[in-house]
Amino acid sequence: MQRVISVMEIKDLVGTELGVSKWMDVPQSRIDVFADATDDHQFIHVDPVRAAETPFGGTIAHGFLSLSMLSAMHTDAVPQVKEDHFGINYGFNKIRFMAPVPVDARIRGRFSLKDARLRGPGRMMTTYEVTIEIEGGKKPAMTATWLTIIQFDPKDWVET
Repeated sequence: MQRVISVMEIKDLVGTELGVSKWMDVPQSRIDVFADATDDHQFIHVDPVRAAETPFGGTIAHGFLSLSMLSAMHTDAVPQVKEDHFGINYGFNKIRFMAPVPVDARIRGRFSLKDARLRGPGRMMTTYEVTIEIEGGKKPAMTATWLTIIQFDPKDWVET
């Protein structure tokens, strides 16, 4: 069950690991749907026969597919803020794709809170250090710094 915290508690969690998501499957069907959605049909992603001839030995997931799965991983791993009306992406810093994600691999996200600061009434920017791990892999698939905005009712923030 996902932990629920108050918006006031977020700053106390800076510098800590918030959680690790469950393993998520990356079958060829997921890769193909992503290829269709993004019009990125490079053969290393969608043609198992040709991809088998590459150093990868088979198809691999798009790096951006792994990146896009962070939202679901975040929901699974990071405490829910009870006053959160909604959250939005602010951006990424230093995205690095460290290792390919082979077809049928399982990946998960590891989240640490690097920073949390108010950005005006009812808005908090959070900065996460995120790592996408490949089950059984020696290197992570991806590392990044992810910035999000949590929108909440300003009356829920009381300085102590």
